[in-house]
Amino acid sequence: AGIGKCVATDLARRNARTILACRSRERGQAAVEEIRAATGNPAVVLRLLDTGSLASVRAFASAVLREEPRLDVLVNNAGVTGLPFAITSEGLEQTFATNYLGPFLLTNLLLG
Repeated sequence: AGIGKCVATDLARRNARTILACRSRERGQAAVEEIRAATGNPAVVLRLLDTGSLASVRAFASAVLREEPRLDVLVNNAGVTGLPFAITSEGLEQTFATNYLGPFLLTNLLLG
């Protein structure tokens, strides 16, 4: 939704293979179908990613590096705010993990 969906739509409109990295399979698939319909680009795909989970970030990065011949643009747009204090299963504060640590790790893993 929001800025991320607008950026993905613009990239797809420019004929880019576009990977939507979403926590929710249901919402992500709905966005994929909407973007495909709006742009006519069938190369819009969904991959599940929760930036609040470093294990999820590592699995996502590993799959992208294995499956994609190249990566030209990365847009880190995920974020949360206003959540009650919570600790992830990895012992990290949820907001800090989601908004900073996850995207930082993802970027570094994808740089190769």
